[in-house]
Amino acid sequence: MTYTSPVPVTDGHFYEGSSLELVDLTMAYGDIDVLRDVSLTVAPGTTTCIIGPSGSGKSTLLRGVNRLHEPKSGDVRLAGQSVLKQKPDTVRRRIGLVFQHFNLFPDHTAEQNVALALRNVKGLSKAESLRIARERLAEVGLAERADHRPRDLSGGQQQRVAIARALAMEPEVMLFDEATSALDPELVKGVLNLMAGLAQRGMTMLVVTHEMGFARKVADQVVFMDEGRVVESGAPADLFDRPQSERLQRFLSEVL
Repeated sequence: MTYTSPVPVTDGHFYEGSSLELVDLTMAYGDIDVLRDVSLTVAPGTTTCIIGPSGSGKSTLLRGVNRLHEPKSGDVRLAGQSVLKQKPDTVRRRIGLVFQHFNLFPDHTAEQNVALALRNVKGLSKAESLRIARERLAEVGLAERADHRPRDLSGGQQQRVAIARALAMEPEVMLFDEATSALDPELVKGVLNLMAGLAQRGMTMLVVTHEMGFARKVADQVVFMDEGRVVESGAPADLFDRPQSERLQRFLSEVL
């Protein structure tokens, strides 16, 4: 499958993504460590895809980066600065997170869903919030659906609204947690194309995905996790074509 942006890369809208670094990150639920000493670096403007079996800690890692769940130990550094020393709301303005499920307000239009955080979090005026919302919706290919409510949009379109909402906050890094897993198969490609377009335009992205084709074609780095640890990481060609660990070899034999 070839991934292309729904908006031409030459449209001039490029991002200035920041670096993201995890240093010995450990996270726990109660007394159980679900993430153990995870370290990885995402260079500015690059895409890192995290793959691995269910329950390996991938989604927990994203929640730790975004401060939705506080790490037990270790550090998360955005542009070289620890986000653990910042207010969580400040971190979430700088690091956007798109979930499996869209979490849109059903009684709001697409435009209103995108504009809401701009007014409530950034304190922008109604007019300015709606202007930015329209721009972001156009960027994700939904200019003609701005006045539609979620019930009148397909699953893929709803996920695009969720992505537009995250982009509207002008994040330095975007996190995607299985952004296509709740979509019907025929809608997956459109959202993956949109994500590929963001990568081409310089957004720093950390993507948890089961879409191996996307990871191979779009990622600059692929990280394989199992049982809360990084087992292997490197360039896509190395992991997919020359896996070193027996565990990764077994995983790929089951999913490819």
